[in-house]
Amino acid sequence: MSVTWQRKDLLSLRELSAEEIGKVLSTATVFKEILGRPIKKVPALQGRTVVNLFVEPSTRTRISFELAAVRLSADVVSLDKESSSIRKGETLKDTARNLEALQAGTIVIRHRSAGAAHFLAERLKASVINAGDGSHEHPTQGLLDAFTIQERMGKIAGVRVLIVGDIVHSRVARSNLWALTKLGAKVKLVGPSTLLPKEFAELGAEVSHDLEGALEEADVINLLRIQHERQVHSRVPSIGEYAALFGLTTERFRRCKPGVLLMHPGPIHRGVEIASELADGANSVILDQVTNGLAVRMAVLYLVSGGRGIGGET
Repeated sequence: MSVTWQRKDLLSLRELSAEEIGKVLSTATVFKEILGRPIKKVPALQGRTVVNLFVEPSTRTRISFELAAVRLSADVVSLDKESSSIRKGETLKDTARNLEALQAGTIVIRHRSAGAAHFLAERLKASVINAGDGSHEHPTQGLLDAFTIQERMGKIAGVRVLIVGDIVHSRVARSNLWALTKLGAKVKLVGPSTLLPKEFAELGAEVSHDLEGALEEADVINLLRIQHERQVHSRVPSIGEYAALFGLTTERFRRCKPGVLLMHPGPIHRGVEIASELADGANSVILDQVTNGLAVRMAVLYLVSGGRGIGGET
């Protein structure tokens, strides 16, 4: 039975069912096919206004959402902290309500404070999409990672996914964990004890501090960025020591399965999280993640807007 999407917002993957996650992925498959056509634009959101409110810096996510809205024929406005009245002291609530008064139908928000997207969704009639809030969640990154695994491996259930690095600060790790475990993947988290509290085991993942012991069984390895802006330097002795113990080097890679997928949410610190030749190698799907992010974000914008007529009923 086809699942009907009934949410006006996408705030976190923790609150979605496996069927709802599957709905996003199947819709993204339709849009991925459309993006392969000579004419890549569809009128699904024609007449609707999408505002990208990025209070925290971003390159890939912001451009991806902008392109996704354009491909759906929406009118697109992008704001950051420096170009909005937030810089003058206006509250986030007042900024968003002014945007809604200007007929913004969807607001995509990235904010350094966890819960910012939920805060707006409770106060606005407009749809709100969380593009990353603090160390809480990054739903569309989790969805595009799941989409990439499904596309390349043909399934998610039973796949062994290893997520490595700065888990405690990572909204990507949390969104991946919720999406992948709900879809039946086996998730293991690996990192220094200072960046991977044992409490994460309560969320449905296996926790380990031994990278080399975990490599041989992994079907997918997702290497997380070291987040300097979140004071990681106070939790690890040095970046060099982190790279020596938890970076995926060419020597460590020899322990992996031949067909293992190498993923990274970006931006990559080459030679820290992953050796440069591996990031550019045959096992890397890092650029596939970027490409798939466009299809996934088109699907999310389409579904929260109540879109119909592309690939069947919503």
